Amino acid sequence: MWWFYRKGPSGFSGASTAEEVTASVDGHGLVAVITGASSGIGLETARVLALRGVHVVMAVRNVSAGLEAREAIVAKIPGARIDVLELDLSSIASVRRFASEFGSLNLPLNILINNAGVMTRNCTRSCDGLELHFATNHIGHFLLTNLLLENMKKTCRDSCLEGRIVNLTSSGHSMTYREGICFDKIHDPSGLNDFVAYGQSKLANILHSNELSRILKEEGVNISTNAVHPGVITTNLFRNRTIVSALLNSIGRIICRTVEQGAATTCYVAMHPQVKGISGKYFTNCDIASPSSQASDAELAKKLWQFSFKIVSS
Repeated sequence: MWWFYRKGPSGFSGASTAEEVTASVDGHGLVAVITGASSGIGLETARVLALRGVHVVMAVRNVSAGLEAREAIVAKIPGARIDVLELDLSSIASVRRFASEFGSLNLPLNILINNAGVMTRNCTRSCDGLELHFATNHIGHFLLTNLLLENMKKTCRDSCLEGRIVNLTSSGHSMTYREGICFDKIHDPSGLNDFVAYGQSKLANILHSNELSRILKEEGVNISTNAVHPGVITTNLFRNRTIVSALLNSIGRIICRTVEQGAATTCYVAMHPQVKGISGKYFTNCDIASPSSQASDAELAKKLWQFSFKIVSS
């Protein structure tokens, strides 16, 4: 396990915590939206950003759980500015409703952290008729990002500060189909393997990040977008995978990171000055890493963007 504690170019390691990697960062005056912020990595990310002075908007599927999480954070960080809004990423209508409700808050937006994700037992369909992993982990975040982007651009211009978009992915993005994204099965998930479908959605997160980065660079917009692998963490992501959950619980002390460590790379990429100007990259252990060859396929990224845009526009 020596490699886990070895520091990389960033000065941090896999053992670094979210608090440690943001110790020198002042987030006062910044506003961040974090999806899936009521538990796990998302909750720790919300807590640490609030600790650094960021005004956090928790985008959560379960509002009651979100309000409880908010109360827990405020109890430890008096004066923390936190709002809770409902967001079901598997529903296009819910994503549009969230964007409208966020707009009614009249807040700027500096940081968007697309953290939420699901791993289901079966490849079922969302309410919009899409394979559920793809709908929740990719399409929901794709639409959310597009709907909030104009706000981020305006905030960037008005504040002269770099905006940052962080897409959480997984090393499991390499466990997907030969063609990368099985486009013809998104509307008909019958016969799909649930693990591979999850990997496909995580590949989509990186491709989305890369293509958005390319577009923003072409437009000359000072907003970075990067993908982050948090490491293996025992969170409720595996709540529907009994065997996987039991395995991680039994050997977690050996192979798994704590939630505090798991949120480190997200917080680092979202806030640290060392990441300024870096976009279209894949991070793990707070350092740039190399994703799979499919994740670096620019043509596949463009095809996915067009395919996704057609879905959210229909």
